[in-house]
Amino acid sequence: MITPPQRPLRPHTPPRQAEDDDEHRPQSSLVWLARSRRNAQELSPEASLPSRGWTIGAWFIPVVNFFVPRRFVLDIGHASSASWEQNRGARLVNLWWAAWVTHAVVLVVGDRVAPGSMAFLVVAEALMIAAAVLLGLVIERITALQSAAFGTTVPIAPLAT
Repeated sequence: MITPPQRPLRPHTPPRQAEDDDEHRPQSSLVWLARSRRNAQELSPEASLPSRGWTIGAWFIPVVNFFVPRRFVLDIGHASSASWEQNRGARLVNLWWAAWVTHAVVLVVGDRVAPGSMAFLVVAEALMIAAAVLLGLVIERITALQSAAFGTTVPIAPLAT
Protein backbone atom coordinates (compact mmCIF):
# COMPACT_ATOMS: atom_id res chain seq x y z
CA MET A 1 0.00 0.00 0.00
CA ILE A 2 1.30 3.44 -0.95
CA THR A 3 0.90 6.10 1.67
CA PRO A 4 0.71 9.75 0.72
CA PRO A 5 3.55 11.94 1.87
CA GLN A 6 2.84 13.55 5.16
CA ARG A 7 2.94 17.26 5.49
CA PRO A 8 5.12 18.65 8.21
CA LEU A 9 3.14 20.06 11.08
CA ARG A 10 3.13 23.81 11.19
CA PRO A 11 3.75 25.45 14.50
CA HIS A 12 0.72 27.01 16.06
CA THR A 13 0.40 30.61 15.01
CA PRO A 14 -1.68 33.06 16.97
CA PRO A 15 -4.85 34.34 15.30
CA ARG A 16 -4.52 37.45 13.19
CA GLN A 17 -5.65 40.72 14.57
CA ALA A 18 -7.85 41.55 11.63
CA GLU A 19 -8.65 45.08 12.71
CA ASP A 20 -5.03 46.17 12.94
CA ASP A 21 -3.71 44.20 9.97
CA ASP A 22 -6.52 45.00 7.58
CA GLU A 23 -6.90 48.63 8.56
CA HIS A 24 -4.45 49.84 5.95
CA ARG A 25 -5.35 47.43 3.15
CA PRO A 26 -7.73 48.28 0.32
CA GLN A 27 -11.24 47.08 1.06
CA SER A 28 -14.62 47.09 -0.57
CA SER A 29 -16.90 50.01 0.07
CA LEU A 30 -19.37 47.72 1.85
CA VAL A 31 -16.69 46.48 4.27
CA TRP A 32 -15.67 50.08 4.86
CA LEU A 33 -19.30 51.07 5.39
CA ALA A 34 -19.84 48.35 8.01
CA ARG A 35 -16.64 49.32 9.84
CA SER A 36 -17.35 53.03 9.71
CA ARG A 37 -20.88 52.37 11.04
CA ARG A 38 -19.37 50.49 13.98
CA ASN A 39 -16.87 53.31 14.58
CA ALA A 40 -19.64 55.91 14.42
CA GLN A 41 -21.64 53.89 16.95
CA GLU A 42 -18.64 53.90 19.30
CA LEU A 43 -18.14 57.63 18.83
CA SER A 44 -21.82 58.49 19.28
CA PRO A 45 -23.60 55.72 21.17
CA GLU A 46 -26.81 57.76 21.24
CA ALA A 47 -26.88 58.10 17.43
CA SER A 48 -29.63 56.35 15.56
CA LEU A 49 -27.66 54.11 13.19
CA PRO A 50 -28.86 51.05 11.31
CA SER A 51 -27.77 47.54 12.21
CA ARG A 52 -24.76 46.08 10.41
CA GLY A 53 -26.99 43.75 8.40
CA TRP A 54 -29.33 46.53 7.31
CA THR A 55 -26.36 48.78 6.46
CA ILE A 56 -25.17 46.18 3.92
CA GLY A 57 -28.52 44.65 2.96
CA ALA A 58 -30.12 47.94 1.90
CA TRP A 59 -27.82 47.99 -1.13
CA PHE A 60 -29.37 44.78 -2.49
CA ILE A 61 -33.09 45.57 -2.20
CA PRO A 62 -34.54 47.09 -5.39
CA VAL A 63 -35.93 50.62 -5.04
CA VAL A 64 -34.71 50.78 -1.42
CA ASN A 65 -31.16 50.91 -2.76
CA PHE A 66 -31.93 54.23 -4.46
CA PHE A 67 -32.69 56.03 -1.19
CA VAL A 68 -31.66 54.29 2.02
CA PRO A 69 -27.86 53.84 1.61
CA ARG A 70 -27.40 57.59 1.10
CA ARG A 71 -29.21 58.24 4.37
CA PHE A 72 -27.00 55.69 6.13
CA VAL A 73 -23.79 57.35 4.91
CA LEU A 74 -25.11 60.76 6.01
CA ASP A 75 -25.99 59.34 9.44
CA ILE A 76 -22.55 57.72 9.78
CA GLY A 77 -20.84 60.98 8.87
CA HIS A 78 -22.94 62.97 11.31
CA ALA A 79 -22.32 60.47 14.12
CA SER A 80 -18.59 60.48 13.38
CA SER A 81 -17.98 64.15 14.06
CA ALA A 82 -19.75 67.28 15.21
CA SER A 83 -17.94 69.13 12.41
CA TRP A 84 -19.55 66.96 9.69
CA GLU A 85 -21.88 69.71 8.46
CA GLN A 86 -19.22 72.41 8.76
CA ASN A 87 -16.86 70.34 6.61
CA ARG A 88 -19.51 70.10 3.90
CA GLY A 89 -19.66 66.33 4.30
CA ALA A 90 -23.35 66.17 3.47
CA ARG A 91 -22.81 68.09 0.23
CA LEU A 92 -20.10 65.63 -0.83
CA VAL A 93 -22.37 62.65 -0.06
CA ASN A 94 -25.20 64.25 -2.05
CA LEU A 95 -22.93 64.84 -5.05
CA TRP A 96 -21.73 61.22 -4.94
CA TRP A 97 -25.26 59.93 -4.64
CA ALA A 98 -26.55 62.13 -7.46
CA ALA A 99 -23.80 60.88 -9.78
CA TRP A 100 -24.48 57.25 -8.85
CA VAL A 101 -28.27 57.43 -9.26
CA THR A 102 -28.01 59.47 -12.46
CA HIS A 103 -25.62 56.84 -13.83
CA ALA A 104 -28.22 54.14 -13.20
CA VAL A 105 -31.03 56.22 -14.71
CA VAL A 106 -29.01 57.01 -17.83
CA LEU A 107 -28.26 53.31 -18.31
CA VAL A 108 -31.93 52.32 -18.06
CA VAL A 109 -33.24 55.20 -20.18
CA GLY A 110 -30.50 54.75 -22.76
CA ASP A 111 -31.26 51.06 -23.09
CA ARG A 112 -34.94 51.78 -23.72
CA VAL A 113 -34.63 54.88 -25.90
CA ALA A 114 -31.59 53.93 -27.99
CA PRO A 115 -30.35 50.39 -27.30
CA GLY A 116 -26.63 50.10 -27.95
CA SER A 117 -26.17 53.88 -28.12
CA MET A 118 -22.53 54.79 -27.58
CA ALA A 119 -23.51 58.31 -26.45
CA PHE A 120 -25.65 57.01 -23.58
CA LEU A 121 -22.94 54.55 -22.62
CA VAL A 122 -20.24 57.24 -22.55
CA VAL A 123 -22.40 59.54 -20.42
CA ALA A 124 -23.28 56.69 -18.05
CA GLU A 125 -19.66 55.63 -17.66
CA ALA A 126 -18.53 59.23 -17.10
CA LEU A 127 -21.10 59.48 -14.32
CA MET A 128 -19.91 56.19 -12.86
CA ILE A 129 -16.31 57.43 -12.84
CA ALA A 130 -17.45 60.65 -11.16
CA ALA A 131 -19.42 58.62 -8.58
CA ALA A 132 -16.37 56.45 -7.87
CA VAL A 133 -14.12 59.47 -7.35
CA LEU A 134 -16.71 61.16 -5.14
CA LEU A 135 -17.17 57.97 -3.10
CA GLY A 136 -13.43 57.87 -2.57
CA LEU A 137 -13.60 61.42 -1.24
CA VAL A 138 -16.54 60.53 1.04
CA ILE A 139 -14.62 57.53 2.40
CA GLU A 140 -11.52 59.65 2.91
CA ARG A 141 -13.47 62.39 4.71
CA ILE A 142 -15.36 60.08 7.09
CA THR A 143 -12.24 57.99 7.77
CA ALA A 144 -10.26 61.14 8.59
CA LEU A 145 -12.99 62.41 10.91
CA GLN A 146 -13.19 59.08 12.71
CA SER A 147 -9.41 58.80 12.94
CA ALA A 148 -9.20 62.28 14.44
CA ALA A 149 -11.93 61.42 16.94
CA PHE A 150 -10.12 58.24 17.97
CA GLY A 151 -6.78 60.08 18.05
CA THR A 152 -5.16 57.98 15.33
CA THR A 153 -3.79 58.70 11.91
CA VAL A 154 -4.41 56.87 8.68
CA PRO A 155 -1.33 56.63 6.46
CA ILE A 156 -2.00 57.20 2.79
CA ALA A 157 0.00 55.06 0.39
CA PRO A 158 1.70 56.95 -2.44
CA LEU A 159 0.20 56.57 -5.88
CA ALA A 160 1.94 54.10 -8.17
CA THR A 161 3.93 55.81 -10.89
